[in-house]
Amino acid sequence: MDSPVAAPATSTGTGTAAEAGAGARRRPLVLRNRAFGGVWLGQILTQAAVRMFQVGVAWWIVAHAVPEAPGLASGLFLAACTLPAVALAPAVAATISRFAHRSVLRTAAALAGAASGALALWAHGGGLPLTGVYGAALALATCQAFFDPCLTTSVPELVDDADIETATGFELSTQSLAGLAGALLGALTVDRTGVAGLAAGCAAAYLGAAVLVTSARFRTVAPSDAGGADGADGADGPAGPPPRRPLRRILAGLPSVRRILICFTAANLFTAAVFVVIPLYTRSVLFGGGGTVALLEAALGTGALVGAFTGTRVPGRPTVAGAWCLGLMALALALPGLFAQRPVVAGCLAVAGWCAGAVSVRFVALFQRMVPTADKPGFFAVMQAVLGASLPVASLLFGSAGDFLSPQTLCLVQGIGLLPAACALALLGSRTPAPAVAEPAGGER
Repeated sequence: MDSPVAAPATSTGTGTAAEAGAGARRRPLVLRNRAFGGVWLGQILTQAAVRMFQVGVAWWIVAHAVPEAPGLASGLFLAACTLPAVALAPAVAATISRFAHRSVLRTAAALAGAASGALALWAHGGGLPLTGVYGAALALATCQAFFDPCLTTSVPELVDDADIETATGFELSTQSLAGLAGALLGALTVDRTGVAGLAAGCAAAYLGAAVLVTSARFRTVAPSDAGGADGADGADGPAGPPPRRPLRRILAGLPSVRRILICFTAANLFTAAVFVVIPLYTRSVLFGGGGTVALLEAALGTGALVGAFTGTRVPGRPTVAGAWCLGLMALALALPGLFAQRPVVAGCLAVAGWCAGAVSVRFVALFQRMVPTADKPGFFAVMQAVLGASLPVASLLFGSAGDFLSPQTLCLVQGIGLLPAACALALLGSRTPAPAVAEPAGGER
């Protein structure tokens, strides 16, 4: 099997093998671990494609397709983009536990590429109905619902234990990079080439990701450590079913994690609305076009990218740091409701993105070490479902409200709504003993 680090150097007159290994470790993880680097790049392509599709179609609905009641139409679209991750959580967990992880990743990317290609051909032929776009959104979101938790579960199969937190930072940064790519390409592509060009670009990204995952080789792990790993020779095939617990029992056995997830689920009800608010704010308040949407989405994505790589440097326990970040995010999301200048809005979105990225990397790295390995396939599927449960609701509520309330009012509602979640997380940190909140890696079995 491929080694997760660079090939060991032989001793020479200028240094020892240990020194060479230490030097290799100072290189970025994606350079010294080609398998992880390839899969990580594949995740960037898939998430960039789905974000480009979401941003582009949301702007197409608001600016071109639905002149009347664009808020409800865009809210329904974004709800379709988030519903599969919630509804399919049990199927996702079972699939990741049963099948080789590389096979799941490759199949999800390939099917998404096929769906995007079909939509591109349909749109190019003309007469594309709104229901067809909704159907494509469901298909792409379904593929992504399998891809993301499967990659998170596969991290220990691609890197050493000492690199898990670094790998988690890289993995979480993909959402930020994807948001940035979607911001720069989604709305602008729709303005210039329509949905056909947008879907064609998505298809190319998904198929490229499928090729990258196929070329990667995963570690061989013992069945008791992780399930569904690829064999030593890189061939696909189950490695033997690990002992699995029902999804309810996984969270029941992790009370601290369960309470944290509840706090973030409540917070997501207001943070997720930003993707509905941005196109409405651009059209009705800033009177801009696709370039303005690109600027605002780029600010959000850039902030999240920086937060993903600097989140580990935020001092304090995860619950305390998370509470402060949610409070700062509340302020950043509310300020555009009072100040409608474009630089102010972009700066606020950058701050909100940084908070989201910093919180994500702290807590996902914590969960990687707290959750037993055999439970990880089920847990990360449950985590995606629990955190995503509020996303369709937020899209529908804020989308519908956007047809009756001004975007500035929606910004204020977002900021005010985040404050209770921040307070609850702070209280959770003060009432929960430190070992229960941050169990060391040795807690894995």
